[in-house]
Amino acid sequence: MVLGHHSLTRQRRSSLCSLSSPNSFLDADQAAPISSPATSSTTITEALTKKVSFEAPYTLLSDRHRATIQAHKPLSRKFLRLPLPAAKHVNPAWGRFSGNEWVTVMGCGAIVLFCPLLALLACICLKHFDGGLLPTLWAFMTTHPVEFIVNYAPRPTAGASAAYGGWLLLQAALYAWLPSPIGYGQRTPAGHLLPYRVNGIHAWVVTHAIAVVAAYAGVLDPAVIAKNWEGLLVAANVYGYLLAVMAYLKAHLFPTHEADRKFSGSILYDFYMGIELNPRFGEWWDFKLFHNGRPGIVAWTLINLSFAAWQFQLHGYISNSMIIVNILHAFYVVDFFVNEDWYLRTIDICHDHYGFYLAWGSMVWLPGTYTLQAQYLARYPVNLSTPVAAAILLIGISGYVVFRSVNYQKDVVRRTNGECKIWGKQAEVIRTTYRTGDGKTHESLLLCSGAYPNFFPQHSRPARWHKADPRIAGWWGIVRHANYLGDLVLSYSGCAVCGVHNILPWWYAVFMTTLLLQRCVRDHSRCLGKYGEDWEKYCGRVKWKLIPGVY
Repeated sequence: MVLGHHSLTRQRRSSLCSLSSPNSFLDADQAAPISSPATSSTTITEALTKKVSFEAPYTLLSDRHRATIQAHKPLSRKFLRLPLPAAKHVNPAWGRFSGNEWVTVMGCGAIVLFCPLLALLACICLKHFDGGLLPTLWAFMTTHPVEFIVNYAPRPTAGASAAYGGWLLLQAALYAWLPSPIGYGQRTPAGHLLPYRVNGIHAWVVTHAIAVVAAYAGVLDPAVIAKNWEGLLVAANVYGYLLAVMAYLKAHLFPTHEADRKFSGSILYDFYMGIELNPRFGEWWDFKLFHNGRPGIVAWTLINLSFAAWQFQLHGYISNSMIIVNILHAFYVVDFFVNEDWYLRTIDICHDHYGFYLAWGSMVWLPGTYTLQAQYLARYPVNLSTPVAAAILLIGISGYVVFRSVNYQKDVVRRTNGECKIWGKQAEVIRTTYRTGDGKTHESLLLCSGAYPNFFPQHSRPARWHKADPRIAGWWGIVRHANYLGDLVLSYSGCAVCGVHNILPWWYAVFMTTLLLQRCVRDHSRCLGKYGEDWEKYCGRVKWKLIPGVY
């Protein structure tokens, strides 16, 4: 796997909100670009926006900004002083898909139109159809649209809208004013290295402390989110759309980094996938990091806790299934914030441009669908036997342990430039280079550390392995996306506690499977374009993408 730091979801940040993401690159200078330059064909959109060529010189950092970076250099930046060989492979096509195919454009339009309806439909399903997805869809198809909306659609409320606005302002204030170490992303295609405020764990702790104290003092009903969920979901949808429109207009009218924009020639595709890579207001306020990593993910655990409190108010107890969901999701969320610096080098921040895909996805899809298990269990409790509950909890925690240990191996190799041991054996890396749009060459490491010798064809095994013992020496020598595998185990465990009577609570597992399989394909295509023969060499050493012997 290419190194660097998940995701959300963690790569959990969805196909619509690609959270989450473990497909990061380890670079000696802590930065590797993913997005490709804008296409060279002339379009009306390009003419209107005066697209800047990647060949034009461009400077991002002011003197004060540059001084800040020098004062907070990551350890691995010392390797910048090493002479780098000429890039072996330069392909300006790597990065975001151009979006010219009409099928892709129509698919983007369908997502923009129908996914918000799906998020609202899940709310309708839980409230009016006992959590049954098929009865909900049948009613939707057989009832006149106006009648269906009048009878079932969630209603906006002034209180919920005001509360949602206050929530955004609170998170914005915490993001701007809480003490913050400085983290660094990967180098952008135009050659920029951006600093970020990484105080997410502080924001999470402060927010939950305020909620707990307010609930304990009787100022706040602990189930207030659950009881006002419909109005909050409507408010989030409105804000998600406005955010996507704002991002689209900003990219055209006052972009932060012109050379890192990308235009496809399709207005619809650009609205969905985004034009700007890292939109910012001022020097530090990063649009993408704030919206991807704060309001939705901080709310995730609060939403789960609120529905747990509502279950207690409705039924007089909290089921063991609800407790397990809260534990497993809390593992994920806290891990995300503790390792927020690592998230800066994931697919969400480094590769995906900022449009509806991330804007609406992070504000609606993530909090609305990732919490479906808690929403379901609040109304329809599932009581597991002690052995089953213990087994599911253990499997879920095991998935988290795999997920964390896999990402730790990437991180330690990145920090040491490959000079480290993994599970007692020297890390195996392929050293490669790539070139950014400013003409500079950078070094990357492709981690393929250790595997069973039999995983490799006889002719491609290192000579010392012919007499080596068959011990594993690292996740990345077995499959290219072992972190995804741990993520999926954790996801399915959280859904399993809801039983099998209704499919709706399993939507999260189905979605994560689709998302991560698609990311396996995207990662291969992007890395092949970026690293060329070195990536093919890596794939020859690590054959399997996700499950050894299967895929």
